[in-house]
Amino acid sequence: MRLSLTPQQRMNLATRLAQYRKQRGMTQAQLADALGLHITQIKRYEGGSSQPSVDGLKKIAVLLHVSTDELLFGEEGRDPGDKLRRHFAAVANLPDAEQRTVIDVIEGLLLKHEAQRWRDANTSS
Repeated sequence: MRLSLTPQQRMNLATRLAQYRKQRGMTQAQLADALGLHITQIKRYEGGSSQPSVDGLKKIAVLLHVSTDELLFGEEGRDPGDKLRRHFAAVANLPDAEQRTVIDVIEGLLLKHEAQRWRDANTSS
């Protein structure tokens, strides 16, 4: 299935693809290898002269740890919960001991936040 993007949307996708790739410390060659593509195709995507298929877009998003929405539309108007869901999906791929550490940190932060709210509520009265 092919995407049908306007020229502006295609350039935005190209810009974001390059941005996220660089944020992950990947070269175009590394991204191409990871996706099973030739580097020329990545250059076309990032140059805005070509666009990935829907399946290709999904593979890119998973590899770069972003949503397809984020690749296509950027951060504007996105639900902040989406970012958390992506992080939790990534945590699910960690070994059990590391998952437990992440859970412990989150639980500790939540307890700290609730204790602070309780203190604030009781000192303002």
